[in-house]
Amino acid sequence: MQIKNMFEKDIDRDIKGVIKVGQNDDENIYQELDEYVVTNELLKHFTKFFSSYNKGIQSPTDDIGVWISGFFGSGKSHFLKILSYILDSNLKVHGRRPIDFFKEDGKIKDSMVIGDMEAATNVSSDVVLFNIDSKSSSQSSSNKDDILNVFVKVFNEMQGYCGGMPFLADFEKKLDAKNKFEEFKTEFENINGMDWEESRDEFYFISDDIIQSVVNIGFMSENEANNWASKAEENFKYSIEDFANEVNEYCINKGNNHHVIFLVDEVGQYIADDTKLMLNLQTIVEELGIKCHGKAWVVVTSQQNIDDITRDIKGMDFSKIQGRFKTRLSLSSSNVDEVIRRRILAKTDVAQQTLEAEYPSFEPILKNILTFEKSAEMKTYENARDFANIYPFVPYQFNRVQDVLTSIREHSSSGKHMADGERSMLALFQESAIEIKNGSEGQLVPFNIFYNAIEQFIDHTNSQVINKARDNKELYPFDVEVLKVLFMIKYVKEIKSTSKNLTTLLISNINEDRLELQNKVDKSLSRLLEQTLIQKNGEVYSFLTNEEQDINREIKNQIVDNGEVLDNAANRIFQEIYPKNKYRYSNRYNFQFNQSIDNKKINNREFDIGMRIITPFYTSDLSDCSQATFEESNMHNILKGLSESNNEVVVHLLSDLTVFDEIKEALQIQKYLTKKSAEMKVELRSRKQEEYNDKIERIKLFLESSIKDAIIYIKGDKVDIAEKNVESRLDESMGKLVDKVYNKLSYMDFAPDKSDIKKELTNEYQQTLIASETKAMNAVNDMDSYISDQSKLHNTLTLKSLINRYSKAPYGFVNLDVQWLLASLFAQKRIVLTINSDEISLRNTDASKILDYLTKNEYLEKLLVSEKEVIDSSKIRKVKEVLKEVYSLNLTHDNDERIMDEFKRVNTSKIEEIDKCLLEFRISNKYPGKSILEESKELFNDANNKKNTLQFYNYVSDNDEEFLDLADDLDPVLAFFNGSQKAIFDESCEVYKVYEENINLINDSDLSDVASEIYRIISMPNPYSNIRKLPELNNKFTTHFDEILEDKKTIILNGIKEDYESIKLRLNTDELKAKFENKFISEFDSLKNKLDSEKNIAIIDGITMESENLKNNCIHEIDLFINSITPIYPPEGAINKPVSPQPIPVEVDVDIKTITLSPKVKIESEDQIDEFLQKVKTELKNKLENADIINLKL
Repeated sequence: MQIKNMFEKDIDRDIKGVIKVGQNDDENIYQELDEYVVTNELLKHFTKFFSSYNKGIQSPTDDIGVWISGFFGSGKSHFLKILSYILDSNLKVHGRRPIDFFKEDGKIKDSMVIGDMEAATNVSSDVVLFNIDSKSSSQSSSNKDDILNVFVKVFNEMQGYCGGMPFLADFEKKLDAKNKFEEFKTEFENINGMDWEESRDEFYFISDDIIQSVVNIGFMSENEANNWASKAEENFKYSIEDFANEVNEYCINKGNNHHVIFLVDEVGQYIADDTKLMLNLQTIVEELGIKCHGKAWVVVTSQQNIDDITRDIKGMDFSKIQGRFKTRLSLSSSNVDEVIRRRILAKTDVAQQTLEAEYPSFEPILKNILTFEKSAEMKTYENARDFANIYPFVPYQFNRVQDVLTSIREHSSSGKHMADGERSMLALFQESAIEIKNGSEGQLVPFNIFYNAIEQFIDHTNSQVINKARDNKELYPFDVEVLKVLFMIKYVKEIKSTSKNLTTLLISNINEDRLELQNKVDKSLSRLLEQTLIQKNGEVYSFLTNEEQDINREIKNQIVDNGEVLDNAANRIFQEIYPKNKYRYSNRYNFQFNQSIDNKKINNREFDIGMRIITPFYTSDLSDCSQATFEESNMHNILKGLSESNNEVVVHLLSDLTVFDEIKEALQIQKYLTKKSAEMKVELRSRKQEEYNDKIERIKLFLESSIKDAIIYIKGDKVDIAEKNVESRLDESMGKLVDKVYNKLSYMDFAPDKSDIKKELTNEYQQTLIASETKAMNAVNDMDSYISDQSKLHNTLTLKSLINRYSKAPYGFVNLDVQWLLASLFAQKRIVLTINSDEISLRNTDASKILDYLTKNEYLEKLLVSEKEVIDSSKIRKVKEVLKEVYSLNLTHDNDERIMDEFKRVNTSKIEEIDKCLLEFRISNKYPGKSILEESKELFNDANNKKNTLQFYNYVSDNDEEFLDLADDLDPVLAFFNGSQKAIFDESCEVYKVYEENINLINDSDLSDVASEIYRIISMPNPYSNIRKLPELNNKFTTHFDEILEDKKTIILNGIKEDYESIKLRLNTDELKAKFENKFISEFDSLKNKLDSEKNIAIIDGITMESENLKNNCIHEIDLFINSITPIYPPEGAINKPVSPQPIPVEVDVDIKTITLSPKVKIESEDQIDEFLQKVKTELKNKLENADIINLKL
């Protein structure tokens, strides 16, 4: 059966698949109404629309906006047009009302819906149906008319007024209001010779005729007419409110609840993202609703639903816009599918039965040939009925053709005109079916056929590529068909244009040999690639416009060397695929590793282990192996050696360069975009960026696949690691490498933490030793041996140096491991820890502090580690002997550390005792034993300062004789300061000091002998045994000296008393006594007290002179007082003149001894006499300068 005979209706019949608003001849209208298919979805829309519309008929409403959305080709324009027919109360086609097609033909069987439709049809209405873009006078997308201007234009045209010039339409309305319009048109035609409607658009060229016409009919004076014509457009002002008022007035004037319905096609496309236009539409709908109360409606179509379009417009009140269009209808793809099936593809009963009967035999074949990869849902036949309903089309074609139409409209300049109604899904499927109408059952519509139905609406730049391909002698006709498909799906994201998918799209018969067709498609793709008409991005092929072909040629010219390719591959592998710079082993150890690709290092640091990726480029880098003689076995040996010498995991990628070609192409695109991005069109730049992104994703997948299949060498061995995900495979490789390189890591058979370290430091020695025997003994012994060896070589070991050693191969220990090992060795007394030259001991340092030393970074280089040496028993014996002899401490054990601690304890106590004694020498150096104290202190301090146990024992044993000798010398000194000897010694020193002060004034041999004996003893360096003699000597001296002093004091005291009595005689009046007696008694008593307490003979002798001076001073004070109170009278007969008081002579007492400074003067020559007298003369002259009288006491 031929395909054309399968259809219920003639497939060649003239169907206006092109739905044009404004195309209204009766035949077209009849066919549209007669063949209109009301699907279940459309029935819902009819129900909702007429329900809302009738509310405005029955009662006032301001909800008069209707928004109809649907993808391009969904039938929304057709639906809008059908609504216009139904709402037009005056329309009849071949004697039938539009509603009769729905009511009588059973298109809508719901009586409620028919009732609402009847009510709408019966209301007097004017229907204004228009495509807003077509009616806009502006052809520029950047300078569109306000929507108001378009509404005004079509409203005026509907009434018969001028649409293009609102001011002229206003003029016509005024004429009409005065019943002058028809008269004016007649007069104008008489004057101008042309019909008014044909001429009015030329207003400025016919203004004189217009003026003459209005003057002739008496509508205006000539002057008024001239003024109006010259400023008509300038003076005309019209707002949305004016428009709404005019529409309302029009409806009122028409009467009978007259309605006006504005049906506006493709509003969404017209508005796009223009805020001003959206606001314009919103305000129009709002004002019409307020002013007309439901008598004026606005019904619009858009490819976007209102929520989407308002979301795309910035700065708008979305809710307010959406509120103007409360009735929203959305046409889906299923609606189009159903219309096409029922209107185009409906079969005859015979054809339907035949196809359904054949389907079971076709089904397995169809499932085999209609397969897609990496694509969105691609529908196939559900069952026999579905097959018969859709044949000769395939179900997926409905959605994909829709996608093609949308993409062409969005991505080409001419494709946008398709929104004007030039092309619909209905037409595409009809024309495609017509192309194979002469075929027989089994033939299918291949996807390339759809191109022919849309070719005339494709951009010239794109169609030109396909036309040139037709003329290209290097290409076959089938190549062009492949190119057509690639063009149509270029921007369809739902299907990837792989070779497999292209083959499926090009299947034209159920019995097609898919393998043969696949081969044919692959060859076509190769030829198209050679001609640079398409490009390949991974497995995906893409149609190239002329501009894209030029760009691709420039991209191919971008220079990218192998080094850049390797760098990029390394980054992909080590930053994305295996983004680790350290391998975690046993969930405790982190091993950093070197990263390399071929001979190029990625990181600059050096670690014990590494991972190296070997690419197909590596052979060209081998210096020891020529390309000619290079074989796989050579590579095998080279890579084994490489992994062994460098402690590496070597990952040898297979020799396929595909991924590296992809990387090169990606880098070329990147370079091109970097240079030319600013010059490129946004869409082209975006597509190239997307191509680059796709390549990057694919490169990652290719590299992962290559690593999964790669040969792996580890430490000189080729290893078999199961193919699994990349991370797991490389992790396992690194684990094996760690096992080989860090072969002593197993020594740490448990994982200590900080608490384990503290336990080692707090356990007793025996407990620690027993516990440690079962824990990491190999590691403990290894470290002990190393520390011992280094100590013998006198190498300084720090905590840091040990951590560095044991963190590297072959150990790989973490810090906690090393710290625990040291704590264990320390607790077992196998090592010595020293900080700031102080040896650390659990006896003198808190365990928590030692834990800090071992674990805190601040001590890494301060904490020193050395072997603990065994102390010779002879040295221990010597130290114990010193303790016994020097400190009277008898120890019975031989524990070297405890002995040292005891020694330092008593030693410290002894040093403190010595320091206390030495403080006495800060007051006076008279005491004996200072050198003994200082020498002892130095010796004891030196011993205490030996922080290392061995150094301590060496020092004490080497100086044991000195310790013992000093002990003999030190004991008397300490006994001197700590006992009564010091006080006796101090007394003797004071006694001898008295003797020294009076030695020249005492002439007593017995006293001198006693003083000499005292001096002899206190001057001894070691006077301790003679100090017992000092108390008796002190007493002898003091007793005899006191007797001598007493005799002298008695004589001098009598002299003081005589001097006082002489003064007392001068106080012979009560006034003088009151003035001076108590004062003078106090002064002489003070002198007596001084005499009584003084022991210095020279001073005692001087008191005699002091008494004499005191006496003279007292006399002087008395005389001054008497003179001050005695009046002076002038001589008799003398002129009474003021008399000046007589000056009182100044007297001074001078004792000859104060001049000679000695009670005795020894003279042996005349010169000495002269010298003595000259001295006395000089001193007396000096005294006389400040006095009138000298009283010289001899």
